[in-house]
Amino acid sequence: MIKWSVPLIATTGDHLLIPAEQVTGLLRHLAAEWLHALDNSESHPDPETVLALAGVLSDLADQIDVECIGFKSSPSSDE
Repeated sequence: MIKWSVPLIATTGDHLLIPAEQVTGLLRHLAAEWLHALDNSESHPDPETVLALAGVLSDLADQIDVECIGFKSSPSSDE
């Protein structure tokens, strides 16, 4: 069992932030675990459903990465 340690950043508005790379790493890890379970599971999950769910998680992680890259690359983020 892998234990995750996620740094939390408190803001002035009582919000907590999590670094994007932690979120995308978690999403990709979950997708990989589901795919691994598909190959090694005794419960025989529906392969089409597992593949679709893993794809959604991977796509979401990719979208977050793209948004973060775009934010860091924008001229207003350099201020």
